[in-house]
Amino acid sequence: MTDNSVRTIRPTTCVNARIHLPPSKSYTNRALIAAALAEGTSMLVNPSVSDDSEFLIASLREFGISINRRKNGLEVVGSGGQLNIPSKELFVGNAGTAMRFLTTLAGLAHGEITLTGDEQMKRRPINELLDALRAAGIKCSSSNGCPPVKIHGGNFVGGRIDVVGSTSSQFVSSLLLSAPYAKRPVTLHVKGGISSMPYVHMSLHVMRSFGAAIDTDDLTMFHVHNDQRYIGHEFRIEADASAATYFLAAAAITNGHVVITNLSVESLQSDVRFISILGDMGCTIVKHNDSIELHGGTLRGIDIDMNEMPDCVPTLAVVAAFAEGPTIIQNIAHLQHKETNRLTALATELTKLGTKVEASDDGLVIHPQPMKGTTIETYNDHRMAMSFAVAGLKVEGIRIQNPMCVAKSFPGFWEEFKKIESKE
Repeated sequence: MTDNSVRTIRPTTCVNARIHLPPSKSYTNRALIAAALAEGTSMLVNPSVSDDSEFLIASLREFGISINRRKNGLEVVGSGGQLNIPSKELFVGNAGTAMRFLTTLAGLAHGEITLTGDEQMKRRPINELLDALRAAGIKCSSSNGCPPVKIHGGNFVGGRIDVVGSTSSQFVSSLLLSAPYAKRPVTLHVKGGISSMPYVHMSLHVMRSFGAAIDTDDLTMFHVHNDQRYIGHEFRIEADASAATYFLAAAAITNGHVVITNLSVESLQSDVRFISILGDMGCTIVKHNDSIELHGGTLRGIDIDMNEMPDCVPTLAVVAAFAEGPTIIQNIAHLQHKETNRLTALATELTKLGTKVEASDDGLVIHPQPMKGTTIETYNDHRMAMSFAVAGLKVEGIRIQNPMCVAKSFPGFWEEFKKIESKE
């Protein structure tokens, strides 16, 4: 790699590696919100050091939260729900969880707060969350339904709140995470179903571990008590299941072998189920108590609903390009609202490789064809960079533009990826 803006992938004949994953940014960011609001001090053990988590930490400090780095993690001195007004506009880059979670949290502070991000963030919709906050008593505005967002906080009344959950589960999680601090108990009614439901389960897990009380009705109605608030405690962050998918996929397409040394199949993270998808496609899976092992095999196309695993779709799409027969990926309309429009981006880049792709508003059909090397545009999207790097293990001449965009979730990705490339 001679140009820091482009990384050429070195093909290999057969992946054989042991991979240690980074911590989950999804768990880290949820735990940061709960710890920031809690009464007392929390220790978040093994937190993510991703760009997304760093943006959230910087913003929480602006609310007056003391967050200190210790040998075994982050020490967070909770506010008990009493937040300062930031002295400046809060910038969160393209960190979707930070933007969504902070939007509701800002409603607890007495004053005006502005949240903004990079140019991609300014195209990501947030109006459905703002509509829900207005119903909860919070004054808020945006110029076009996307950030920047202005919040006039201090009057999070609570009560019945309706929210659309089909665009992003983060809207639901955002409201839930701050709901114990509303003036009245919150009854959150989700309209239109929830995309990526397992991420809401993750939020509920964090909330309950910090002491909140939540009752659920058919997972469309959530009752959050406001007399049981968060208590600071030690919370251990588990490994990032999404990060595992790239290395599992690498073994799958090269008929290789990989062991993920620090991830359990019992994880609440939805993306741990990606290994079962690869099993359905022809790989052999061995599950241990604290690790997962995959042996590649002859891959076959599948027909699958990926609504609950949107972050795995880029990896699955790349694996599908090496399978025998077409793969149909359905119910993924919400991928249009990620770091980029991933439906369009995946179709475009797979086509450049030589794969035939049919794209619709809510799905992809991938027809494997002989592939050729090309330069992959990542659209500053970490998952595009990491998933298409996997294709380069089999196809000569694949180059990844803007490779360091992986820092959004996995700063050490390329160091770990070197383990599975051919040696220089």
